Amino acid sequence: MKPGIKLIEVKEDLFADNRRAAETLRARLRASRTFLLNLMASPGAGKTSLIMQTVAALAGELRLGVIEADIDSMIDAETVAAGGIPALQLRTGGFCHVDAVMVGKALAELPLKDLDLVILENVGNLVCPAEFDTGASRSAMILSVPEGDDKPLKYPLMFSVCNALVVNKTDWLELSDFSVERLTERVRRLNPGMELFPLSCRTGEGIEAWTDWLRREVAAFLN
Repeated sequence: MKPGIKLIEVKEDLFADNRRAAETLRARLRASRTFLLNLMASPGAGKTSLIMQTVAALAGELRLGVIEADIDSMIDAETVAAGGIPALQLRTGGFCHVDAVMVGKALAELPLKDLDLVILENVGNLVCPAEFDTGASRSAMILSVPEGDDKPLKYPLMFSVCNALVVNKTDWLELSDFSVERLTERVRRLNPGMELFPLSCRTGEGIEAWTDWLRREVAAFLN
């Protein structure tokens, strides 16, 4: 750096501010005893479909709410709300991710003390959402079979920061060269503790293993 020129690391400051906001939000969620799941995926991977399957499986056991984040649409929130679940649309206005401050504003509009589990459907992509702590209790991602099993090689951060990986659209396996075994090997190199759940939101196969994991995580949080 040349003498007299000061360098300001804006990105690092942004991440530091967000980490502080995320910790504040986690404390708020612990106080209200509300588990927040951050769900990430590419567009079309099946985020809303998985949420609807999850809601159907856990309704009656857990009090659920949903935050739908999108750049400029309300269609997903309308789909969830039609199922009788408290839903809030978080319109990012061009941002390709949500951060802890945005999530905090959304949660302020939900009756947290009446909710055991809130699912945040993050903006659809595998890059920006992985960089920002949302204050969630756990993070999960979806990879659909049509996307290919090479995504851990292309988007390693996303696979590194998540606690669980849902492999959706397994009913497509016979139509592709996607290998769950190859994917698992690649994921384990990045994140040995990551839980994997191959399933199909269309047929319902494998949904129970996913919801059992989520049920256990929420129970551990509440206890």
